[in-house]
Amino acid sequence: MPELPEVEVVRAGLERHVVGATIEAVEVLHARPVRRDHRGSTGFVAALDGQRVEAVRRRGKYFWLAFANGDALLGHLGMSGQMLLHEPGAPDERHLRVRFGLRTAEGRPLEMRFVDQRMFGGLVVSAGGADLPTEIVHIARDPIDPAFDDDEFVRRARRRTSAVKRLLLDQGLVSGVGNIYADEALWRARLHGERPGDRLTGPVLRELLGHVRDVMGEALAQGGTSFDALYVNVNGESGYFDRSLDAYGQEGEPCRRCGTPIRRVAFMNRSSFFCPRCQRPPRARPVRRAD
Repeated sequence: MPELPEVEVVRAGLERHVVGATIEAVEVLHARPVRRDHRGSTGFVAALDGQRVEAVRRRGKYFWLAFANGDALLGHLGMSGQMLLHEPGAPDERHLRVRFGLRTAEGRPLEMRFVDQRMFGGLVVSAGGADLPTEIVHIARDPIDPAFDDDEFVRRARRRTSAVKRLLLDQGLVSGVGNIYADEALWRARLHGERPGDRLTGPVLRELLGHVRDVMGEALAQGGTSFDALYVNVNGESGYFDRSLDAYGQEGEPCRRCGTPIRRVAFMNRSSFFCPRCQRPPRARPVRRAD
């Protein structure tokens, strides 16, 4: 699933090309990607006709095109979604779901395409959502957002008995961190993902946040992480951060710090990767005896 760095790469690419553009035509080729829009496919198309893009914004793994009238086109890439830009007439992708005909600020035609093989992603027109769509007000800020509150994150995390990896994936606590970057940040911090939040100190949690930011910054610089052709930027190019991964997907490979083989365990219908020597599991909590 695309995580924050991948979505930010897509957002930045859209920002470079579609700000100032006007939507002149919309074609919904499959209804599933717009299933969350209460207007249905026909109403979705009508709500976008003539809209001018003022900005392209993001919160966590969501991005949106903010329109001049105060509405927004909110998108989530799901497992395999792509937002691609093409000159009109370019061959259609096999899994093209929604096509947008744009007229750029310079007056040239441009196509924006939502492509999604597995169709877990989606698009919705958010009324009045230009600044922040109401559909995602519950999503916390992400660690690379200048307004992210480190102190609040530490306070809330230290009140939880949940495992620290679960806290990193809790989009109501901190957004945008997915499985890949959680494993990478925990490896750098030498923390096992099952360490409970209430047994971590403030300095340890702050150090972990620093590693989260470093990992995401490095991934952004390399265009994100691509394990297959399902994640690409708006120009159809893959990211290369997968070549720099220390833990995620490295089962059986020697830890770059100590040489111990990286281990994989099941985690929330996914996998966690860690070094069993550098990231020692937490001790079991003592069992209180009844009097």
